[in-house]
Amino acid sequence: MKFTKMHGTGNDYVYIDCFSEKVKCPELLVRLISDRHKGIGSDGLVLIMPSDTCDFRMRMFNPDGSESGMCGNASRCVGKYVYDKGLTTKTEITLETLSGVKNLSLFPEAGKVSGVCVDMGMPVLLSSAIPVLLENEFIINHPVYFGSSYFFITCVSMGNPHTVIFLKRGLQDFSLETVGREIETDPIFPERTNVEFVEVLSPSLARVRVWERGTGETQACGTGACAVLVAGVLNGRLGRKARISLPGGDLETEWNENDKHVYLTGDAITVFEGEINDDFFEQ
Repeated sequence: MKFTKMHGTGNDYVYIDCFSEKVKCPELLVRLISDRHKGIGSDGLVLIMPSDTCDFRMRMFNPDGSESGMCGNASRCVGKYVYDKGLTTKTEITLETLSGVKNLSLFPEAGKVSGVCVDMGMPVLLSSAIPVLLENEFIINHPVYFGSSYFFITCVSMGNPHTVIFLKRGLQDFSLETVGREIETDPIFPERTNVEFVEVLSPSLARVRVWERGTGETQACGTGACAVLVAGVLNGRLGRKARISLPGGDLETEWNENDKHVYLTGDAITVFEGEINDDFFEQ
């Protein structure tokens, strides 16, 4: 089985072209390939597939086998893959995901895509739709105890649930492993949640660390960057355009005041290509 390893801002996935390959059990395959010691090593698996309604379809799976609705970084890499591989000549494409149709604008240079802007759609703020099991209709700067820790949270869905927490200082020294897992699996989040810890440096710049549900801490999260922007605007901490600085690099975000959509722009990098041997599946 042939594969391509790609990353967007350090958020790395293994991509399989399902126009030419068949994946019988992605929930099992992702557990094997994501292992950074015995597998290829990645934040998950992305399947690039035909679509009846769009130019292409994307399915993505976390290392624990769960399927995710959307990933901004992975979407950009899908755009690069289909253009660079000659599956399309268009620079404006539609992508079918579990979280709806996403519109991608591709920026090619010398025949290869170097960056992609994804129209992430409108953020979901209604707590019952995110979902968050709290009485408030909207969860904005809401105090909650998680175990022994007390945080003010803002909840947003960008096709998957996010919980954004603003810190005054100490982002780099923050114990994300313990707190992130605790918040992800708290009973108020029936579908679990991604968690973003944020240090605002200016109205147009925020530094972020991300705990992704089903994965753990990652170098970047595209939907998370968008959720941070939205939460920043709602809390009066960020403007409608901001650079989100993550361990894997920077992402440009905009919450457009006219169409209310969030736009995410960043890199898309092909790392290497290879072939999975049959005996790998016998582990």
